[in-house]
Amino acid sequence: MPKDNYADSTKAAASHDASKASLPHCPKRVTIISGHFGSGKTNIAVNYAMHLCKAGYKTALADLDTVNPYFRAKDSENELTSAGVRVVSVNFANTNADIPSVPAEIYSLLRSKDEYAVLDVGGDDMGAYVLGGMAQLVKNENSFEHFFVVNFCRPLTPTAEEAAEYMKEIELACKIPFTGIINNSNLGEETTPETVLVTAEKAALLEKMTGKRIVMTTAETGVAAQIKDENIFPLELQKKYW
Repeated sequence: MPKDNYADSTKAAASHDASKASLPHCPKRVTIISGHFGSGKTNIAVNYAMHLCKAGYKTALADLDTVNPYFRAKDSENELTSAGVRVVSVNFANTNADIPSVPAEIYSLLRSKDEYAVLDVGGDDMGAYVLGGMAQLVKNENSFEHFFVVNFCRPLTPTAEEAAEYMKEIELACKIPFTGIINNSNLGEETTPETVLVTAEKAALLEKMTGKRIVMTTAETGVAAQIKDENIFPLELQKKYW
């Protein structure tokens, strides 16, 4: 069951080996999910937040996507709330600001020790600029992960070299270093196990080039069930409402 504070939830999670083993890694209190436009990071943020909550971690998901207002974590708010995840959404749509300001509730979430925070950050470097003002606060937390989501099937990142360039741009914009990589290579509804498996070599090269570990490989639940890989993380795809 979710605990009332960070210390208690950490203690409880450590005592439940089965729940902790089901996670792709030992979670930090703040997890930032970034990636290029169309990488699928929002699906991952939603699924990861729900996974943490089911494993006994009191969890909140902050929707900071300034780039794509039509496919956001907030679209899954009902499912997230039902699962016990608190949703903190920010209405950046139709704003006139070049770099929208981040409201107080996001800062409060980062300062609080009561919840595990998952941040869904807008695609590419422009979305990452929103994090710039919070960079020091995140670093001071000293318990954070910043994951880069890559989809090698997308035209902007077909190679490890091009993906590495996007990583550099996002890091420069948000001032928070990446700590790991999530391989979310897919072709939407046409994705097969082979689609995922053939990108393993590119993912390994990206890991070698950047020095950042491959945290997990993600795939839609049905596809993931056909892949024999202990690092696979199955995804329930987010519904579209537009």
